[in-house]
Amino acid sequence: MTIRATLAAAATATALMASGAHAADCAYTEEDPFDLEAAQIEEIYACLQDKMAEGYAKEGDEIGTAYRGWTATSTRPAVAGPHGNRLLNTFVNDVAAEQYLKFEDGDFVMPVGSVLAKESVSLSKKKKTARPGPLFIMTKMEAGSIPETSDWLYAGLQPNGKVMKVKQSFCHDCHSAFDTQDAMGYPMEEVRVSN
Repeated sequence: MTIRATLAAAATATALMASGAHAADCAYTEEDPFDLEAAQIEEIYACLQDKMAEGYAKEGDEIGTAYRGWTATSTRPAVAGPHGNRLLNTFVNDVAAEQYLKFEDGDFVMPVGSVLAKESVSLSKKKKTARPGPLFIMTKMEAGSIPETSDWLYAGLQPNGKVMKVKQSFCHDCHSAFDTQDAMGYPMEEVRVSN
């Protein structure tokens, strides 16, 4: 074997080991993702957060590119039921921040132009690994423009930045359960940022 071939083989082996180590870093040991401790969730998020941000921005989507500069609404991602076995982490734009961060339950309507971007980390119970999930997006439109969804436009980006096909009624059927919160879910109480 020539020196060049030996170096190439060593470089390939190193790259494979590094990619394997990165994948192992995103593993977890709990049988049920809902049993993950805060420190374990923080490790999973640290493992994936850069990959998620790069992936959502990959196709140049305006929200996928900008959302990380918005206001974080929680101190870390948390597991919540409606979006499956996913860790969720919500960011809100400047238009939405003041009202959303009240985490209010009452008769209010979000300002037109409010945008919520919810990162998700998919957790595989079988493989006990975590990987980027979709970026779920809600945009508040003009009053009366989409009455069947309380004027929310639902959208999403795949982890590779490609736009998801989203059935508005599918999203809103769940979000309508939060009718006293203008159809918005909030982060779990223990991870909410203080206003």
